Amino acid sequence: MVAALAGLVASLAAGTTAVAEPSAAQVRHPVEYVDPLIGSANGGNTYPGANLPFGMIAWSPTSTRGDQTDTGAANGYSYNATRMRGLSLTHVNGAGCHPGAAGDVPIMPFVGDVDSSPSADTKDAKYAADFSHDNEKAEPGRYRVGLNSGAAADLAVSERAGVADFSFPADKPANLLFRVSNSLNGSEDAHVEIDEKARKVTGWVETGAFCGRRANGGVNNRNSYYRLYFTASFDRAFSGVGTWKNDQLSAGSTTADGGEGYKTGADRAGQGSGGYVSFDTAQDNDVSMRLGISYVSLAGAEANLRGEIPSRSSVADVAAKGRAAWDRQLRDVAISGGSEAQRTAFYTALYHSLQQPNLISDRDGRYSGMDRKTHRVAHGQKAQYSNFSGWDQYRAQVQLLALLEPRVAGDFAQSLFNFSKQNGGVWDRWVHISGATHVMTGDPTAATLATFYAMGVRNFDAKGAFDSLYRQATVPHPDGLSDAGCPGQCEGQRPNLAQYLDSHYAAQDVCHCWGGAAETLEDSVADAALAQWARELGRDREYRELSERGGYWKNVFNPQATAGAGYIQARNLDGNWVTPFNPASDRGFAQGSAATYTWMVPQDVQGLAEAMGGRDTAAARLDLFFHKPDGSWSIRGGDALRYDPTNEPGIHAPWLYNALGQPWKTQETVREIVDTVYGTGPSGLPGNDDLGTMSAWYVFAALGVYPQAPGRGDLLLTAPLFPRAVVAGADGRRAITITAPAASDANQYVDEVRLNGRVRDASWVDSALVRRGGSLTFTLTDQPDTTWATRPGTLPR
Repeated sequence: MVAALAGLVASLAAGTTAVAEPSAAQVRHPVEYVDPLIGSANGGNTYPGANLPFGMIAWSPTSTRGDQTDTGAANGYSYNATRMRGLSLTHVNGAGCHPGAAGDVPIMPFVGDVDSSPSADTKDAKYAADFSHDNEKAEPGRYRVGLNSGAAADLAVSERAGVADFSFPADKPANLLFRVSNSLNGSEDAHVEIDEKARKVTGWVETGAFCGRRANGGVNNRNSYYRLYFTASFDRAFSGVGTWKNDQLSAGSTTADGGEGYKTGADRAGQGSGGYVSFDTAQDNDVSMRLGISYVSLAGAEANLRGEIPSRSSVADVAAKGRAAWDRQLRDVAISGGSEAQRTAFYTALYHSLQQPNLISDRDGRYSGMDRKTHRVAHGQKAQYSNFSGWDQYRAQVQLLALLEPRVAGDFAQSLFNFSKQNGGVWDRWVHISGATHVMTGDPTAATLATFYAMGVRNFDAKGAFDSLYRQATVPHPDGLSDAGCPGQCEGQRPNLAQYLDSHYAAQDVCHCWGGAAETLEDSVADAALAQWARELGRDREYRELSERGGYWKNVFNPQATAGAGYIQARNLDGNWVTPFNPASDRGFAQGSAATYTWMVPQDVQGLAEAMGGRDTAAARLDLFFHKPDGSWSIRGGDALRYDPTNEPGIHAPWLYNALGQPWKTQETVREIVDTVYGTGPSGLPGNDDLGTMSAWYVFAALGVYPQAPGRGDLLLTAPLFPRAVVAGADGRRAITITAPAASDANQYVDEVRLNGRVRDASWVDSALVRRGGSLTFTLTDQPDTTWATRPGTLPR
């Protein structure tokens, strides 16, 4: 035990790179500033394990608090739960449903005799191990941990494969447990096969069930929608083998089958299957393993491994390539200046933003579709991607993806279109691997693809995708009348569309949705985005129709909702408002209050201001949204009447001051959130990262720009955090250079902006900057300039 831990600590020290650049210098190697543990506490639900940008494999711990059917946090890892039962091959960054998604095939280095079924260890009392963060090291592309049992693991990955070094105490039994059925949400079936002669372990798990445990409709998702295959090869012979199913251990057996089901607690405890291999550590206590995965076949997993990790590659070799890949990716944004903590927060946020979408296609282009058939990407599409948290991502993460990686964005758009064609023309709002999970509300795919197009992404079938999304928005589908999965995972992607088109709002009592008011706002945003796309495609009739529908939000704005102010409020089919009404209530909404959702009209801020009584009145109300009655800030969440940085419906609200003619308030509000809500350390994110959405918010805020509305390429402006940032050009674009020489903690206000050298007296820029590149130069000060960008004619549209 001592030897293994000492070796691990020595390797951690050797792998640590000192950060020595002076604060004003441009960051040369941004990977040095990434801390994957940021967001692993405080509900951020990030994971610390090894991955590559947009990769398929994500090798990370599954922690436990003493329940084999649960985990320490939604994505398997919590910084505050220092006991693990395996190192799982797949993860999704920051998803909110507990226990999240994936976490497939935990592989556990176990010290001791395997003399009972690990599935029977329902409290994770025997076949799990404690660890200390002092013996843990997480970095881009690599993860290392030493367990209190004396075992240690060192993992590194390529896109679809990985390599591991395991060490064990020389004087105790050494084993690797393959918990093939123990995915985070359980499994329908699983298989393991051990080939002693070839020194291989192979298998698969049939699983899915994202959000399947939620009370609000989760039972709808207790089903399988993908199969993950794996193959693992070892550098040495096994000294023993065995398998288990449920409570039966079979020493010497080489094959087993059986899933756990999708329930939890006592209803699932003790079920499942797996296998183990043992090693003689008397002369050699190190074990090397090479592993490949595939969502198509075992042969695909083998080919992915052969093609990505040469047979003699060490963990150090693979880790070095992974680190270099992340360094290249993160250099998409080169910053200068700032404190070490600010650089760490920034580059870790960028790292989390660019973990998704994720590859699901093999090296040969084959992938499992939403129809569970095997497909191959068509000519012109590099890869099939998945993991689309639409309701979250369309507000910030997809814009950052389009800005930095337009080729990936285009392949992702085509991937979602491919899925829709395999799903009867339905575009699901939350896609996990090849499954339609129906999670959340609205039509976020329409907003996403329209945004991609507005930001210059062209490498997908834009006309075909628009036609399909327009059909979904105009032709009722039978699923729209189903209550299956409601309210959290309603099957209808445009629920009760016929009623919506007739009433011009989603009626709370017949909408077959999570909340009628929220659905109306979401569909209004989606339709406004589709309208902008239609205009760019020259589809004038659709542009006019969809533009009108983008204003349907007005039909759920009740100017007399309270005695003092109007709010977004749910309505019934007969036109009456749903009562009693309380601005702090979520009745009619999805994961947010009326007070928050009332601001969710990014496509028509001027119209919202007019409905509230004018821009000055709206700005005064926005002041109360960010401040308590005594004037102090209220930006950390927990108050349903005020700003919540932990969830998406209101995260654009700090920038609304720009359109209301008071941009200096955007500047001070954004900076206050950046400085106090975000940070470093495990609690450095305000809440669920939601597949990079909250991290993307921080990246934009630190750069001094933010997407104005879905379906547009326009950017709203605020004070940059760094003196200089260069966003690398892509697909023939010039770079975007953002300079603010006086940037500092004190200088958070904008005095002047120059766009491509010309003074711009406006708090926004149009999509030309994103599509063509250019320069933004900020003059900053420590006092608010209440005259800059305030003239009515210069305000964001």
